[in-house]
Amino acid sequence: MINVGDLRPGMTFQYEGNLFVVLEASHNKTARSAANVRVKMKNMRTGSTTETTFGGNEKVAKAHIDKNKMQYLYDTGSELVFMDNATYEQIEIPAANLEWEINFLKPSDEVEVTSFEGEVLGLSLPINVPFQITETEPAVKGDTATGATKNATIETGFQIKVPLFISEGEMVIVSTVDGKYQGRA
Repeated sequence: MINVGDLRPGMTFQYEGNLFVVLEASHNKTARSAANVRVKMKNMRTGSTTETTFGGNEKVAKAHIDKNKMQYLYDTGSELVFMDNATYEQIEIPAANLEWEINFLKPSDEVEVTSFEGEVLGLSLPINVPFQITETEPAVKGDTATGATKNATIETGFQIKVPLFISEGEMVIVSTVDGKYQGRA
């Protein structure tokens, strides 16, 4: 058990039968009342974010999250198949659980699969990933005083906005956090 006063961003814990990761934690102490801890937390199963205020002396159960490096093999349509590089064991994760992550997965990419007591929770992707531009609009001359952009499609089929000078076949770096162009690779 962990005292809620010791919660820090990135820590995982169990509370009311759910599994949470701490996004923010702040301690509040007023003159006459007991200390409170306000925690912004994300449910690791559903992805929803909530805020809760705990009493200063409450305790929560620490949750140990396992992270295994795995290789993405292929998409069956309804599930994504991953292989553990050490044991060659394969696991299938429903595609519905990885709707955002699938935009940044190419076959044979290495990712971290997170799990809790055998239950697969999701993936941890690298923050910036290189992709090839497969399709882009032609650059339009005109008002380019500000950073003009155009639509482009990367090799996974995901659409991003890129500067006008990027052309088809170029390698670019895309952020997996927000899906935005970061620069040339």
